[in-house]
Amino acid sequence: MLGRLTLAAAAAAAVSVVAVLPPARRVLEAPAGMPAPRGVMHVHTVRSDGSGSVEAVARAARQANLDFVVLTDHGDGMRPSDAPRYVEGVLLIDAVEISTDQGHVVALGLPPAPYPLGGEARDVVQDVRRLGAFTIAAHPESAKADLRWDDWDLPVDGLEWLNGDSQWRDESWRAMLSALLTYPARPAESVARLLDRPEDALRRWDGLTRTRQVVGVAGADAHARLGPRGVGEPFDSALTLPFPSYASVFPAFVTTLPGVTLTLDPVVDAQAVLAAIAAGHVVSAVDALAGPGVLELQVASGEHVAAGGDVLPLGGPVSITVRGGAPEATLVLVRDGDTVSTAQGTSLTYTAEGVRAVYRAEARLPGAPGEPPVPWLVSNPVYVGLPEVGVAPQQTSPITESLTLFADEGVVDWRVERRASAEGAVDVVADVGGTEVLFRYALSGRESEGPYVALVLPTPARLPEFDRLRFSARADKPMRVSVQLRGLRDGVEERWNRSVYLDEMPVDVVIPFEGLTRVAGSGDELSGVDVSSLMLVVDTVNTRIGSAGRVWVDDVALVR
Repeated sequence: MLGRLTLAAAAAAAVSVVAVLPPARRVLEAPAGMPAPRGVMHVHTVRSDGSGSVEAVARAARQANLDFVVLTDHGDGMRPSDAPRYVEGVLLIDAVEISTDQGHVVALGLPPAPYPLGGEARDVVQDVRRLGAFTIAAHPESAKADLRWDDWDLPVDGLEWLNGDSQWRDESWRAMLSALLTYPARPAESVARLLDRPEDALRRWDGLTRTRQVVGVAGADAHARLGPRGVGEPFDSALTLPFPSYASVFPAFVTTLPGVTLTLDPVVDAQAVLAAIAAGHVVSAVDALAGPGVLELQVASGEHVAAGGDVLPLGGPVSITVRGGAPEATLVLVRDGDTVSTAQGTSLTYTAEGVRAVYRAEARLPGAPGEPPVPWLVSNPVYVGLPEVGVAPQQTSPITESLTLFADEGVVDWRVERRASAEGAVDVVADVGGTEVLFRYALSGRESEGPYVALVLPTPARLPEFDRLRFSARADKPMRVSVQLRGLRDGVEERWNRSVYLDEMPVDVVIPFEGLTRVAGSGDELSGVDVSSLMLVVDTVNTRIGSAGRVWVDDVALVR
């Protein structure tokens, strides 16, 4: 009797699973000719918080019929990237995900940084771009505030319009349990079942592209592990499960690179892949619904023709053609964030006035998961009539008054503060035409001790009359120093910071007080703080323990 009940229960459970199974992925006929390389971006391994080795990731990518993987283990940018290589027939390209105070940024093609990259997002983006790398704002729609990118005034080169980590965080427990139930039978389809249309991220992307080129990508953010702090939390305990697998996640976040041909030379191919991503020659595909999906956007004006990612000069009326998808799919043409045309099937044509606009295309499948449904295929935009966008010169108001704090004077008021484990010294040394301050530091101790060395100068009571700090400085090697104002508000210490980059070339630094960020205390603005000290701080945000160096400072003044 018990055996019959057990069998009946098992049969009922099986029927229940079948009833909620997501539709099986539809296998489409591969396009004729040389297929575009297909890969996946934003993948973590055991080198940071993923569960698998680099080789395991390559095997999973081969299982998912992918050609390349962009690895993005967490780091500070100082580790030299592994050379590109083929493993299991899959091209592995090493990149890095860097944490900032305003979210995470993925850096592609980053050479080893001369110091740890971290702190404020504006500084990290500046450093990554200075080093010649490509920046992508990661998981901009994350439900976790410390992961969400929130400084859109910065010139990031791209963003993740779709991110795997963000997608599961807004799902109900019922949806998560349903996906867990069906995962053994249809793993990739069960992962895709948790997707929906990331409206805010797409709206943000469309808004940014109206003024400059911004590349949109799908980021798998694959860790292949679950931790005890919550379903899907891919973090730091040994009590984790290697689930969902890399192979089940990858098909939901495929990056296709039209026009790229792989030669099996890893260095040449890695350069081609990264160049295509930087150019926006990218189509995102949810292969877990149907695949391989193909989507082509072509825009013409006069004699000029452009594809997704390109800028198209205006030469008259604009003609747009979208091809690809599937007979049952709906092709959608988006202009400046708004849908302007749709067509059932595999072809869409549209004619528009010869005016500046940004066009991108989507293919949507009936029955796709999500409310609203996730798009199946998404192209990058064609920028019609987009003018050349240069770096605007920094606008500074003229100086009407200045108050000198140091210029060719003694060292009486300067002092060094430090954690007990660190060392520092200050001297006045001869300079051309006068003297300057020499600040020496040696950062030692343990990370948990918060080691730092600071050069401190008392500030006058008249500081609130001024709106900027000005000084000249150089260092014996590339570094960042934190320029801080310290004081009291209602008896509680506050510190306000702006990090500046220094190297061997002397530079004139101007720091508006309104550009400072609070690093200690609880006030919302510097106004109201009784500032007593100007500090130049070397700490572990941008300096490794064990480092030593020198900084020269001169012509320190408050100005307005």
